[in-house]
Amino acid sequence: MTTNEEAMVFDTLLSVPGMNDVVKIDLKISRKNVFLLNRVIKRGLSNDPEEKDSNFFSNAPEETIRELQDLALDFLEKAGLVELSEKLSSLSAKDKK
Repeated sequence: MTTNEEAMVFDTLLSVPGMNDVVKIDLKISRKNVFLLNRVIKRGLSNDPEEKDSNFFSNAPEETIRELQDLALDFLEKAGLVELSEKLSSLSAKDKK
């Protein structure tokens, strides 16, 4: 699928009735999976071309992107992994230099 087609599918999915409805999700997942989910969200929302495979979120509203970023951080905070994530991010930043 081309980037344009992917963006059209994504835009279509976001416009389905009920997509703005708030849902409560009670999750019990391991810290390992919380950490990995956080990294997946950050990578998907990244503006760095080396950090992602496609421009999947290019048409997403800024508010949606902020909510996902907040959700990713909330996952880390609840799992007690903020400091670990920051240290690993600083290591990967050093590797890119």
